[in-house]
Amino acid sequence: MAEFSPERRKISDDSLWAVIATIGRVIRIAEIYPNRNAALRDQAWREAEVRAYAGFLERSGQALPRYSVRPIRRTDLPRRWKPLPALGFLNGGW
Repeated sequence: MAEFSPERRKISDDSLWAVIATIGRVIRIAEIYPNRNAALRDQAWREAEVRAYAGFLERSGQALPRYSVRPIRRTDLPRRWKPLPALGFLNGGW
């Protein structure tokens, strides 16, 4: 019998790559992309934006978001999902 390790599983055709924003226990899908490289570029851009405003965020008592990249299926997206701006959590819509 063949064994499949989780690291080698094949991503299905309906998979997208999501940039995930996390503050504490709150998790939001910031953006989705058709390939991992584009998602990694977006993650780097978002982290750079947060670093640029880190002093302001710390002085105002805002928690800094962490960004990660994960595969996601189109069917797993929330119905009314919209992209989250890099500092979108400042708008109170987080």
